Amino acid sequence: MKRLTIISFILLFTFQLQAQEKERTPIGGRPNIKGDLFLDFGFNMLNNRPDELNTRFIASRVVNIYYQTQLPIGANSGFTFNPGIGFGLEKLAFQDNLTLIPDPAKGPNSSQLVPISEIYGENIRVETNTMAINYLDIPIEFRYHANKSDYNSGFRVAIGGKFGFLYNAHSKIGVTDSEGLSQKVKNSQEYGLSPIRYGAYTRLGFPGFNLWAYYGLNALFEEESGPFGTEASQFNFGVSVALF
Repeated sequence: MKRLTIISFILLFTFQLQAQEKERTPIGGRPNIKGDLFLDFGFNMLNNRPDELNTRFIASRVVNIYYQTQLPIGANSGFTFNPGIGFGLEKLAFQDNLTLIPDPAKGPNSSQLVPISEIYGENIRVETNTMAINYLDIPIEFRYHANKSDYNSGFRVAIGGKFGFLYNAHSKIGVTDSEGLSQKVKNSQEYGLSPIRYGAYTRLGFPGFNLWAYYGLNALFEEESGPFGTEASQFNFGVSVALF
Protein backbone atom coordinates (compact mmCIF):
# COMPACT_ATOMS: atom_id res chain seq x y z
CA MET A 1 0.00 0.00 0.00
CA LYS A 2 2.84 2.42 0.79
CA ARG A 3 4.52 1.67 -2.52
CA LEU A 4 1.22 2.15 -4.37
CA THR A 5 0.63 5.44 -2.56
CA ILE A 6 4.04 6.83 -3.51
CA ILE A 7 3.66 5.74 -7.13
CA SER A 8 0.20 7.33 -7.29
CA PHE A 9 1.60 10.57 -5.89
CA ILE A 10 4.38 10.68 -8.47
CA LEU A 11 1.94 10.06 -11.31
CA LEU A 12 -0.37 12.74 -9.94
CA PHE A 13 2.20 15.44 -10.52
CA THR A 14 3.87 14.13 -13.66
CA PHE A 15 1.88 16.35 -16.00
CA GLN A 16 2.50 19.48 -13.95
CA LEU A 17 6.22 18.87 -13.72
CA GLN A 18 6.46 18.14 -17.43
CA ALA A 19 4.49 21.28 -18.27
CA GLN A 20 6.86 23.55 -16.37
CA GLU A 21 9.95 24.89 -18.07
CA LYS A 22 13.08 23.51 -16.42
CA GLU A 23 16.62 24.91 -16.54
CA ARG A 24 19.59 22.64 -15.87
CA THR A 25 21.56 23.51 -12.78
CA PRO A 26 25.03 22.40 -11.67
CA ILE A 27 25.32 18.99 -10.04
CA GLY A 28 23.90 19.25 -6.55
CA GLY A 29 21.89 22.38 -7.42
CA ARG A 30 18.16 22.80 -6.83
CA PRO A 31 16.01 22.14 -9.96
CA ASN A 32 14.21 25.23 -11.24
CA ILE A 33 10.72 23.91 -10.49
CA LYS A 34 8.17 26.21 -8.91
CA GLY A 35 6.93 25.05 -5.54
CA ASP A 36 8.12 22.52 -2.97
CA LEU A 37 7.96 18.76 -2.60
CA PHE A 38 8.04 18.12 1.15
CA LEU A 39 8.83 14.83 2.86
CA ASP A 40 7.74 15.13 6.49
CA PHE A 41 8.79 12.80 9.29
CA GLY A 42 7.21 12.99 12.72
CA PHE A 43 5.14 11.52 15.53
CA ASN A 44 1.41 11.06 16.04
CA MET A 45 -0.21 11.80 19.40
CA LEU A 46 -3.81 11.91 20.67
CA ASN A 47 -5.24 14.86 22.59
CA ASN A 48 -8.23 14.63 24.93
CA ARG A 49 -8.04 10.85 25.16
CA PRO A 50 -8.85 8.44 27.99
CA ASP A 51 -5.92 6.70 29.68
CA GLU A 52 -6.84 3.44 27.97
CA LEU A 53 -5.90 4.98 24.61
CA ASN A 54 -2.26 5.51 25.56
CA THR A 55 0.07 5.06 22.58
CA ARG A 56 3.74 4.16 22.19
CA PHE A 57 5.57 7.32 21.20
CA ILE A 58 8.28 6.03 18.86
CA ALA A 59 6.02 3.53 17.08
CA SER A 60 3.27 6.12 16.46
CA ARG A 61 4.88 7.74 13.43
CA VAL A 62 3.90 10.10 10.61
CA VAL A 63 5.17 10.40 7.03
CA ASN A 64 3.69 13.14 4.85
CA ILE A 65 4.40 13.64 1.14
CA TYR A 66 3.16 17.04 -0.03
CA TYR A 67 3.62 19.12 -3.16
CA GLN A 68 2.85 22.82 -2.70
CA THR A 69 2.98 25.50 -5.36
CA GLN A 70 3.99 29.08 -4.60
CA LEU A 71 1.89 32.14 -5.48
CA PRO A 72 3.46 35.51 -4.55
CA ILE A 73 1.25 38.06 -2.79
CA GLY A 74 2.44 41.42 -4.05
CA ALA A 75 5.86 42.29 -5.45
CA ASN A 76 8.73 41.61 -3.01
CA SER A 77 6.33 41.64 -0.06
CA GLY A 78 7.80 38.48 1.38
CA PHE A 79 4.37 36.82 1.49
CA THR A 80 3.20 33.87 -0.61
CA PHE A 81 0.10 31.71 -0.77
CA ASN A 82 0.98 28.00 -0.96
CA PRO A 83 -1.82 25.52 -1.74
CA GLY A 84 -0.94 21.87 -2.28
CA ILE A 85 -1.93 18.24 -2.25
CA GLY A 86 -0.40 15.01 -0.98
CA PHE A 87 -0.62 12.01 1.29
CA GLY A 88 -0.59 11.74 5.09
CA LEU A 89 0.54 8.27 6.18
CA GLU A 90 0.14 7.80 9.92
CA LYS A 91 0.48 5.06 12.50
CA LEU A 92 -0.92 4.59 15.99
CA ALA A 93 0.59 1.97 18.27
CA PHE A 94 -1.47 1.30 21.39
CA GLN A 95 0.20 0.30 24.63
CA ASP A 96 -0.29 -2.93 26.61
CA ASN A 97 -0.80 -5.05 23.46
CA LEU A 98 -4.22 -3.58 22.77
CA THR A 99 -5.79 -3.27 19.32
CA LEU A 100 -8.97 -2.02 17.66
CA ILE A 101 -11.70 -4.32 16.39
CA PRO A 102 -15.32 -3.58 15.33
CA ASP A 103 -17.84 -3.21 18.15
CA PRO A 104 -21.10 -5.06 17.26
CA ALA A 105 -23.00 -3.12 19.93
CA LYS A 106 -22.37 0.13 18.05
CA GLY A 107 -22.76 -1.15 14.49
CA PRO A 108 -20.41 -2.13 11.64
CA ASN A 109 -18.63 1.26 11.44
CA SER A 110 -17.28 1.32 14.99
CA SER A 111 -14.43 0.11 17.15
CA GLN A 112 -13.51 -1.10 20.59
CA LEU A 113 -10.09 -1.57 22.16
CA VAL A 114 -9.33 -5.14 23.25
CA PRO A 115 -6.27 -7.17 24.27
CA ILE A 116 -4.68 -9.04 21.37
CA SER A 117 -4.74 -12.17 23.56
CA GLU A 118 -8.55 -12.19 23.29
CA ILE A 119 -8.17 -12.71 19.55
CA TYR A 120 -5.15 -15.02 19.25
CA GLY A 121 -5.04 -16.74 22.64
CA GLU A 122 -3.20 -16.28 25.91
CA ASN A 123 0.11 -18.00 25.20
CA ILE A 124 1.39 -15.70 22.50
CA ARG A 125 4.23 -13.25 21.96
CA VAL A 126 3.17 -10.02 20.26
CA GLU A 127 5.82 -8.87 17.80
CA THR A 128 3.91 -6.25 15.77
CA ASN A 129 0.96 -4.11 16.80
CA THR A 130 0.23 -0.96 14.79
CA MET A 131 -2.72 0.87 13.30
CA ALA A 132 -2.29 2.63 9.92
CA ILE A 133 -4.47 5.64 9.05
CA ASN A 134 -3.87 7.06 5.58
CA TYR A 135 -5.24 10.33 4.18
CA LEU A 136 -5.34 12.30 0.95
CA ASP A 137 -4.51 15.78 2.28
CA ILE A 138 -4.94 19.30 0.93
CA PRO A 139 -2.56 21.66 2.76
CA ILE A 140 -3.08 25.42 2.41
CA GLU A 141 -0.68 27.90 3.95
CA PHE A 142 0.55 31.49 3.93
CA ARG A 143 4.32 31.98 4.18
CA TYR A 144 6.49 34.89 5.14
CA HIS A 145 9.99 34.88 3.62
CA ALA A 146 12.70 36.85 5.40
CA ASN A 147 14.61 37.15 2.12
CA LYS A 148 12.17 39.22 0.07
CA SER A 149 14.34 39.24 -3.04
CA ASP A 150 14.80 35.44 -3.26
CA TYR A 151 12.10 33.20 -1.84
CA ASN A 152 14.26 30.11 -2.44
CA SER A 153 16.73 31.09 0.27
CA GLY A 154 16.61 32.46 3.78
CA PHE A 155 14.39 31.84 6.79
CA ARG A 156 10.63 31.49 6.35
CA VAL A 157 7.62 30.80 8.53
CA ALA A 158 4.19 29.52 7.50
CA ILE A 159 0.75 29.18 9.08
CA GLY A 160 -2.23 27.49 7.53
CA GLY A 161 -4.46 24.48 7.66
CA LYS A 162 -5.13 21.22 5.93
CA PHE A 163 -8.10 19.07 5.03
CA GLY A 164 -7.75 15.31 4.80
CA PHE A 165 -9.88 12.52 3.35
CA LEU A 166 -9.44 9.05 4.84
CA TYR A 167 -8.85 6.45 2.10
CA ASN A 168 -7.45 3.50 4.06
CA ALA A 169 -7.26 2.25 7.65
CA HIS A 170 -5.93 -1.10 8.78
CA SER A 171 -4.36 -2.84 11.74
CA LYS A 172 -1.23 -4.95 11.41
CA ILE A 173 -0.60 -7.60 14.04
CA GLY A 174 2.20 -10.12 14.23
CA VAL A 175 2.15 -12.86 16.91
CA THR A 176 3.98 -16.10 17.70
CA ASP A 177 2.29 -18.81 19.74
CA SER A 178 3.81 -21.22 22.27
CA GLU A 179 4.59 -23.75 19.53
CA GLY A 180 6.54 -21.23 17.47
CA LEU A 181 3.86 -20.64 14.84
CA SER A 182 4.01 -17.04 13.59
CA GLN A 183 1.14 -15.07 12.07
CA LYS A 184 1.06 -11.65 10.49
CA VAL A 185 -2.45 -10.33 9.92
CA LYS A 186 -3.48 -7.10 8.17
CA ASN A 187 -7.13 -6.18 8.80
CA SER A 188 -8.74 -3.31 6.87
CA GLN A 189 -11.85 -1.79 8.51
CA GLU A 190 -13.53 1.58 8.95
CA TYR A 191 -13.15 1.40 12.76
CA GLY A 192 -15.56 4.32 13.26
CA LEU A 193 -12.90 6.78 12.07
CA SER A 194 -14.01 10.18 10.81
CA PRO A 195 -13.92 10.16 6.99
CA ILE A 196 -12.44 13.68 6.96
CA ARG A 197 -10.05 15.60 9.13
CA TYR A 198 -9.15 19.26 9.36
CA GLY A 199 -6.86 21.34 11.49
CA ALA A 200 -4.25 24.07 11.76
CA TYR A 201 -0.54 23.71 11.22
CA THR A 202 2.67 25.70 11.12
CA ARG A 203 6.00 25.23 9.40
CA LEU A 204 9.23 27.15 9.94
CA GLY A 205 12.83 26.87 8.85
CA PHE A 206 14.75 27.15 5.60
CA PRO A 207 13.94 25.96 2.05
CA GLY A 208 15.68 22.61 2.54
CA PHE A 209 14.78 21.88 6.17
CA ASN A 210 11.76 22.73 8.34
CA LEU A 211 10.11 22.04 11.66
CA TRP A 212 6.35 21.52 11.51
CA ALA A 213 3.33 20.84 13.72
CA TYR A 214 -0.33 20.00 13.09
CA TYR A 215 -3.21 20.37 15.54
CA GLY A 216 -6.42 18.54 14.63
CA LEU A 217 -9.64 20.48 15.14
CA ASN A 218 -12.04 17.56 14.75
CA ALA A 219 -12.24 14.21 16.50
CA LEU A 220 -10.36 11.21 15.12
CA PHE A 221 -13.47 9.01 15.49
CA GLU A 222 -17.07 9.75 14.58
CA GLU A 223 -19.35 10.55 17.50
CA GLU A 224 -19.99 7.54 19.76
CA SER A 225 -18.27 5.23 17.25
CA GLY A 226 -14.77 4.97 18.73
CA PRO A 227 -13.59 3.12 21.82
CA PHE A 228 -14.89 4.48 25.16
CA GLY A 229 -16.88 7.12 23.25
CA THR A 230 -13.64 9.05 22.87
CA GLU A 231 -13.46 12.51 21.32
CA ALA A 232 -9.68 12.35 20.96
CA SER A 233 -8.07 14.50 18.27
CA GLN A 234 -4.66 14.38 16.60
CA PHE A 235 -1.47 16.29 17.29
CA ASN A 236 1.47 15.69 14.92
CA PHE A 237 4.92 17.26 14.89
CA GLY A 238 8.30 16.62 13.35
CA VAL A 239 10.86 17.69 10.77
CA SER A 240 10.71 17.85 6.98
CA VAL A 241 13.07 18.03 4.04
CA ALA A 242 12.29 19.64 0.69
CA LEU A 243 13.18 17.30 -2.17
CA PHE A 244 13.01 20.32 -4.53
